[in-house]
Order: sequence, then C-alpha cells, then structure tokens
Amino acid sequence: MNDTDQIRDKNPPAISTGILADIRYFFLHKPEHPTLIKFDTEEERYDYTQRIIQRIGIDSTQYSVLNINKIGIDAPVNQIFDELMNFRENPICWPNHIAQVDRVDNDMKHIRILPFGWKRYPFKFMKSFFGLPLIPLFLLDAIRIKSVPDSYDFDNARYFLYECSGGYPIGILAIYVRSSIPELGETHKSQLVFGVGFNFFGKREWQEKRKLVGRVWEWVHNRVTANVLNRLKQLTEWRHETLQGN
Repeated sequence: MNDTDQIRDKNPPAISTGILADIRYFFLHKPEHPTLIKFDTEEERYDYTQRIIQRIGIDSTQYSVLNINKIGIDAPVNQIFDELMNFRENPICWPNHIAQVDRVDNDMKHIRILPFGWKRYPFKFMKSFFGLPLIPLFLLDAIRIKSVPDSYDFDNARYFLYECSGGYPIGILAIYVRSSIPELGETHKSQLVFGVGFNFFGKREWQEKRKLVGRVWEWVHNRVTANVLNRLKQLTEWRHETLQGN
C-alpha cells in the first residue's frame, strides 16, 4: 500500500447532523483513545498540576477538582493550534447542536456556549432550568492566549487560558498544545492537553456537599472531552497527512 492509499484509508470524523447525532458521537460513544490522566496519589496529582501552573500561571488548588485530559497527535504543534483557532468554523469536533459555540465579535478572546443555540430562555417567564442558570451554558473570557512560543520554550508550547462563568460548573479552562517529550515516554509528534478547574455555579465547596451530582458532572465532562480530543486527533492527523501527500 503506497502513501496515497494510506491517506485515503484515514478519514476525518463523521459530521454530526443534529442533536441525536451529538448525543451519539459525544456522550454515548466510547472513544478509541483514553485521555483522562489518572493519579495514584494526591502527591502525584500535585506534582503534575504544578508543572501546568508554572507554565500558564493558574492556581489549580482554588477549585474542587482539576481534571486533565491529554492525547498524542501525529501533527505539528502549529497545525493543531490553528485547528483550535478555527474552532467555531469547525464544529465537527464539538457537540455544536447541543452546545453551540458563539465567538463574540468573531474573536477567540470571548466565547459564549449556548444550549441548543438559545440566546434566551424559550419561554418569557423562565429565568433558569430547575434553578440552574444555563443560558449561556458558560462564558469563556481569555486570561491569556499564547500563539507564539518564546525562544526558550523547549517544547514549542502554545495555549489558551480562560476564566469561565455561567451555568456549567467550570472555573478555569486551559487548552495546551506542545511538542512531545520522549523522556516522558511520549511517541507522537505533539500532545494536546485540556485542563479544567471545576467551580459548581460559583460555589467552590458545592461538590463536597453534592458528591453524587459532582461525579455525574465529572463523568459527562470527561466523556465529552475525550471524544472532542479524539476527534481533533483524527481530523488534524487526516489534514496533516493529506497535505504531506500533495
């Protein structure tokens, strides 16, 4: 099989055509590559998160849970970052029918995530869903977007760092892409990392009081995130190999 045949065998992810397809692809589908980083001890978690803190300057200890999902991608860092910069134009990697991406003024600095695309509640008397303010689902306000690595960045890192508010219980979101580090056993060209600090509706102690609900939120977040990362991997590797084959 020649290189052109191999590229033809690798396809981009299937396009989601509606809410039911979003549920199938992002909530029910078990992703091919596990992405959640699991820690054996709190000391191991602390050490790992400190490395992220040093690079992007957040204090993960302020939030109830810091979940980190990571996936290796065989494509250059700059190509993966460009894919992320075009996220709204590329809803193939996001459940856009359930949680629509709305870039304010077409800018990645301010993003609204709207449930089902709703900008207001469907009935005038509604101000929440069961007491939860879910419109917008959440707001992303950029603290820092680093699109060009510093000369001393040995891992060629680029990242987005957002402060989050709204109905969905995230306080901080970091999207981080860097070159792989062979000494860490990483074999792909690049690594894409999603890190979140959970903040349940502005109540940082809420998870301690609602552990079951917290676990459900965490499971949903991790399943969707894993599928988003797997789809970004599939799409970016397909684009990269297609370019290499031309």
